[in-house]
Amino acid sequence: MTDRLPPLNALRAFEAAARHLSFKKAAAELFVTPAAVSQQVKALEDYLGVALFRRLTRALVLTGHGAAMLPQVTEGFDNLLAALATARRTEEGGRIAVNAPPNFTARWLLPRLTSFSAGYPQFDLRITGTLRAIDKPEQSLLAGLGRADAEAQVSVRYGTGDYPGALVDLLFRPVYVPVCSPRLLGRGPALRRPADLRFHTLIHDDSSPGDEERPGWEEWLRTTGTKGIDTTRGPRLSNASLVHEAARDGVGVALALRPLVDSDIEEGRLVVPFERAVPTHFGYFLVTPQALTDHPAVEAFRLWILGQAEKQARRR
Repeated sequence: MTDRLPPLNALRAFEAAARHLSFKKAAAELFVTPAAVSQQVKALEDYLGVALFRRLTRALVLTGHGAAMLPQVTEGFDNLLAALATARRTEEGGRIAVNAPPNFTARWLLPRLTSFSAGYPQFDLRITGTLRAIDKPEQSLLAGLGRADAEAQVSVRYGTGDYPGALVDLLFRPVYVPVCSPRLLGRGPALRRPADLRFHTLIHDDSSPGDEERPGWEEWLRTTGTKGIDTTRGPRLSNASLVHEAARDGVGVALALRPLVDSDIEEGRLVVPFERAVPTHFGYFLVTPQALTDHPAVEAFRLWILGQAEKQARRR
């Protein structure tokens, strides 16, 4: 006998027949005929030069050679299946799912994804924008999450950073600033000081009702010492991205999170009429389950997004 392995089909036929001690049952398992199993086993016996079965009238009995071979052949097939499963898991490991707040996704994450694709072409991202990634006082990391969240591997959360059982990285802590279209400054009343807001439309962000960490116009004006402005007037929008669009279109003045609006400011689509920022105790955090910290795609995404946050901090 040479070092070459015998045909795989012959080994499969032997292993199944030896387990069942029946050519008929082995044939049913392998979706072939009993005659085909018998022929494959005979070919293996000829290849090895030994008998593996004693073929009785109504029974099939393993010979000493067959009994000695069976455990190792079974183990070999188990190892082969395990290797195939590992290969499939490795292929699946090239994909990563990310949950993030919609405004963060649209304004900060998506404009930077080209660099991730260029640096890590072997990994694919699936990004879900969800308001459930914004903390509420009664909401823990996993409370109230639906099926899509359960499937996601990592999350970018806007909250306190208190997420037990996970690796938590602070990306940045944003601040609220007033923003508007430069066209608004050109055609309307002056905006030289906060008191001038009485002559302009105030745009309100109602995307997270009841969120005490999201200051409204009343809170912002209080920090500037400005009084006498009706903060109840103006349109109320239920989506932070719509608030940005309304400000860009010249509808009025909005409070927006910086640095999420930095690209609009740098490219001249928005301006900050007053450099008065209101901080928040919340921040944007990358939350990685401990079980996935060594996952190649997760590790690559973590290093990339932390690098992007660091670049942004150096620019400001």
